[in-house]
Amino acid sequence: MKNVFITGASSGIGAALAKAYAQQGASLGLVARRKEHLEQLRASLPHPERHHIYVVDVTDHQALSAAAADFLERCSKVHVVIANAGISVGTLTEHLDDLPMFERVLNTNVTATVATFAPFIAAMKAYAEIEDCRLVGIGSVAGIRGLPGAEAYSASKAAVISYCESLRVELKKTGIRVVTIAPGYIDTPMTQVNTYRMPFLMPVEKFAAKALATIASGNSYRVIPWQMGVVAKLLRLLPNSLYDLLFSHAPHKARAHTLDQ
Repeated sequence: MKNVFITGASSGIGAALAKAYAQQGASLGLVARRKEHLEQLRASLPHPERHHIYVVDVTDHQALSAAAADFLERCSKVHVVIANAGISVGTLTEHLDDLPMFERVLNTNVTATVATFAPFIAAMKAYAEIEDCRLVGIGSVAGIRGLPGAEAYSASKAAVISYCESLRVELKKTGIRVVTIAPGYIDTPMTQVNTYRMPFLMPVEKFAAKALATIASGNSYRVIPWQMGVVAKLLRLLPNSLYDLLFSHAPHKARAHTLDQ
């Protein structure tokens, strides 16, 4: 039986991953800020007694480390750690009052990914050569090329992708595999507030199934859905002048002050 630790587990991609792993018989450590949502999720899963909830803001590194230590103590071995917690909101550098949101996005999406993985690495090294161990970072296609109006989010997801690559190479000889998954548009509360067209929008349950297969295979990097992977590769090949022309009038995600947060 696998033991899986997931941050940002109360809704969206995190909750879908939790449900998919629970169906496979895994024991879960579920981390999020909203206690009621975590309790509802646990109650909906097969064998709720196997799963442990931790009401933690991932930017509170001490609390996150304590949650990780508790789950390790309960399970003795943790096989999959998924740093999924993240926030997406429009930001504009020209507005100085957006700076706190920049910091919040980077702290939640990047620094908390490091803080999520750190408590597990030493323990995993002890058994990674005989049991599959995965550290999973959730990036985004928004991290492949910078999107206008989303400076903080694009920067954070680009950082996650590069960080996971560095960590992957660093841990290669230990047997711990680092997997980066870059979602395109997935039907979750995070995308449901978007007022613009979202190509190749994928149901979150379908995404979760494909993500679990990617994690199990130990594939180092995958864009889901694959169509967005093709688009992302093409965009990466565009010269800056053409990319700038095509995306200069792209729709923007709403800034923080226009959202109910």
